[in-house]
Amino acid sequence: MKVVERYIMRRALTMFLAALVWTLAIVWTTQVLAKIDLVTDNGQSALTFFEVAALIIPSIIPIVVPFALVVAVAQTLSAMNTDSELAVLSAAGASRWTIARPILLLAIAACAFSFIVDNAIDPYARQKNRQLVAASRADLVSLIIQEGTFRKIDEGLYLQVGERLPGNRLGGIFVADSREEGASLTYYAKTGSIVEKGDEKVLMMNDGVINRKSVTGDLSVIRFTSYAFDMSAFMSAANDITLLPKDRTTAYLLNPDPNDKMFQREPGSYRAELNQRFAEWSYSLVFALIALAVAGDARSHREARINPLITAIAIALFVRWLGFFAAGKADRVSYYIYLLYAIPLVASAVSIWFIVSSRTMELPVSWADWLTNLAKRTSDNWTAFKLWLARRTSGQGA
Repeated sequence: MKVVERYIMRRALTMFLAALVWTLAIVWTTQVLAKIDLVTDNGQSALTFFEVAALIIPSIIPIVVPFALVVAVAQTLSAMNTDSELAVLSAAGASRWTIARPILLLAIAACAFSFIVDNAIDPYARQKNRQLVAASRADLVSLIIQEGTFRKIDEGLYLQVGERLPGNRLGGIFVADSREEGASLTYYAKTGSIVEKGDEKVLMMNDGVINRKSVTGDLSVIRFTSYAFDMSAFMSAANDITLLPKDRTTAYLLNPDPNDKMFQREPGSYRAELNQRFAEWSYSLVFALIALAVAGDARSHREARINPLITAIAIALFVRWLGFFAAGKADRVSYYIYLLYAIPLVASAVSIWFIVSSRTMELPVSWADWLTNLAKRTSDNWTAFKLWLARRTSGQGA
């Protein structure tokens, strides 16, 4: 590799890593916030929460990497053009291949990284994530050890423990059960404990009452000395995990179990997920070609031109939207599977044509002028509205 190529590679790699970290952090934060209920509702520790949060990262890497790459390549080449480095390279007789080679090597490495994560790491991370979430929701002890706090065990079922007593006993047990249609049950016991019978767990309540209220408002009270409340149905959630096609390994998708209930119900989703994994890794290369076609040539600063970074991101977003659209339809309409491969291939072919023919892929300048005029008109109208409102307010005050 030549000195110039190493220089371009170093600048693009540095920008790629910086863009990847920031983009990954933003997307990861939005995904993590949806899992905060593990701590607030299920009483799990911060360690479990961060473990679940870490397992989300492999699922967003294949989506984030191509966008980080297009930002890095477009920004690097745009900065080199601003510093007249591309003009110097062109004047020295360097071909576009000199600029394209380090970018393509970086893109191929990003493709390989995305493929490995998408097909080898992400499925196991998703399965582990589901196991942790299911276990946290099925962990009855973690739900009730916090004294004086209502905990939602299931839809319509809430439990509160007043205090913990010596000998693993519980005091002041309150259970509200409205799962049965047409009736509302309230249990209160002075003491109790969790009793394990094999794989089953039972909440044994002592010296309490059961209040049953019907739809008509009739209330009946039953006093008991000892009452066993079966909790095994909720504890079995950790052992009964429904795995979606996205959670399955690539090897399983290639040869799914015929007895898999999810596969029997939606066989098309397994086929669509498999083809999406085999097509999704290529977007890093596609976006790199788009960035090269947009910003890979030397241009004068006096030319009317939309910022290459904006152009590259806009085109990349459109191409990726087409990919997401095809993936969303592929599980129900089989011919959309071909679009999963056709979209990156066509986008790559168009970008290569622009590069080979020494043309520049760019959005029409008229679009930028239209947006600028729209923004100016909006700003002027807003200013006029504020002046009108100020005059009207001052007139009413007078």
